[in-house]
Amino acid sequence: MPQSILSEMRAKIGSLIVIAVIVGASAAAFAYTAGWLTPGRLTPVKVVDALAPPGGPALGHRRNHAKGICFTGAFQSNGAGASLSTATAFAAGHYPVIGRFNLAIASPDAADVTARVRGMGLQIATPNGQVWRSAMITAPIFPVSTPQDFYDLLRASGSKDPNAMKTFVAANPEFGNFVQWATTAPWTSSYAEDRFNSLDSFIFVDGSGQHQVVRWSLIPIASLVPISPGDLAKRGPNYLESEIADRVGKAPQSWTLAVTVANAGDQTDDPSKAWPADRRTIAVGTLVVQQVEPEANGPCRDINFDPTVLPAGMMTSNDPFPAARSAAYAVSYDRRTAEAADYPRTATGGTP
Repeated sequence: MPQSILSEMRAKIGSLIVIAVIVGASAAAFAYTAGWLTPGRLTPVKVVDALAPPGGPALGHRRNHAKGICFTGAFQSNGAGASLSTATAFAAGHYPVIGRFNLAIASPDAADVTARVRGMGLQIATPNGQVWRSAMITAPIFPVSTPQDFYDLLRASGSKDPNAMKTFVAANPEFGNFVQWATTAPWTSSYAEDRFNSLDSFIFVDGSGQHQVVRWSLIPIASLVPISPGDLAKRGPNYLESEIADRVGKAPQSWTLAVTVANAGDQTDDPSKAWPADRRTIAVGTLVVQQVEPEANGPCRDINFDPTVLPAGMMTSNDPFPAARSAAYAVSYDRRTAEAADYPRTATGGTP
């Protein structure tokens, strides 16, 4: 099966995109894992080190999802989420947001077409001083089942052994589902047309103390207009950032925040397993992006979009990835902020 998967990838999207899919899986993995903290097995330092490309990391930048652009706007809660969680953000009202559109890739200078997976970091703040942070990606499933599997994927994709990926896929058949998505799902030419998924599961606690396991997605209001990777490449290496800035400059862009509730027996600790499509889903509000600005001086630059930063009324679940991601995010954050001089702000933004 591994050889047939790789052959199919080559046939469908060409050698450049084959590499992008593998690297994109690694990049997506940083959005969804960190070190599995069992002593002697895996640490966040090892994971972050493994994310570095052959030439080394881009100093001053996130160790993955390194290419991105900031946005600000509002979350317009419709009040429906209050039936699921006591979190203030679900009370009807408007709450300020800071976010970041990004590409799942380790270089801030990489061309848009080299990243199959895109991401969104989001922070929603409420008047009581609490914040809800989330890091989502466009893939509907995660490439692997556990943080250890992710680390193995990183090692295999960077190995000089020609059989490394074949061996990895044989041991991790769920990766084939991710490859299927990567090779068949449409590409878009705008972040505004992308759906962003939490993939990880969390627990919402309602007013009676009842716990419900959920996942969520941001579903674009803009219509999806498919584009081929080749045509996207022709639009330039940084087209996505210029396009979203231009689009939002003309009119705010919106996404519906949809929360999906697990049924008993659903896989809640494995983001590589999708839940059935018939699960109860509630539209709890609308994300409105009102302004886009470059990251160097932007408000998202120094935010750590740690998915375990949750307001009262939300908790982590038995999914191991959020806590693992948090550990690696901390390592990456410490490194990049210590390297601020290597990623200087522009003259209008003051000193780093």
